[in-house]
Amino acid sequence: MDSFGAFDPFHSDAPVRHAAASDAGGQAEGGDAADEVRPPLELDLTNHFLIAMPSMLDPIFGGTVVYLCEHNHNGALGVVINKPTDMTMDVLFDRINLKLEIQPDTPDAMPELYRRPVMFGGPVQVERGFVLHSSSEKYSSTLQVTDDVALTTSKDVLEAVAHGDGPERVLVTLGCSGWSPGQLEGEIGRNGWLTVKADPAIIFELPVEQRFTAALALLGIDPVMLSGDAGRA
Repeated sequence: MDSFGAFDPFHSDAPVRHAAASDAGGQAEGGDAADEVRPPLELDLTNHFLIAMPSMLDPIFGGTVVYLCEHNHNGALGVVINKPTDMTMDVLFDRINLKLEIQPDTPDAMPELYRRPVMFGGPVQVERGFVLHSSSEKYSSTLQVTDDVALTTSKDVLEAVAHGDGPERVLVTLGCSGWSPGQLEGEIGRNGWLTVKADPAIIFELPVEQRFTAALALLGIDPVMLSGDAGRA
């Protein structure tokens, strides 16, 4: 997938909360105040992996693992963690005019972090960048997912990474994945996804090509065992 072109996907510091739900097929009524008086969701999949089943024939989501960052009455928001673009982190930094603190003499000397691919996070807001990271600090537009994982859409997190004092664990995506209220539950009911509580090590430590199999292994499933006939919520 070709990436940005000339624009900066971190140009906006607009809040990330509910962005995917509003763009993915319908605006939920009410905001955070309404959430406070509503009963909890029967199925809250925040901090879970969605693992595409063989019945998921969608060319965007087939074979993917999605990390869900938020799931509430307004819908769900997440990012695909195993669909790389053709852009690496060092190219991204160059595109958004960030100078790396460590300037390698040769490409082979480039720190591993800077050689990682930027992911295609999903078909919603593809012009924007999303950064999953370990949450040692707060940034100007951050959604705290767990004590250990946060999602940031502001450029300051990558400025910190470029300067060598950012989060130790980072995954950058272009775009995100969003579902309007009830949409994700319907897809799960139609056996589109397996779900399992997420393991951050799969997101941040494993090579991209191993993440799908590793997510399935959390359920004790080998990929050859999968069929399109059954799901798990």
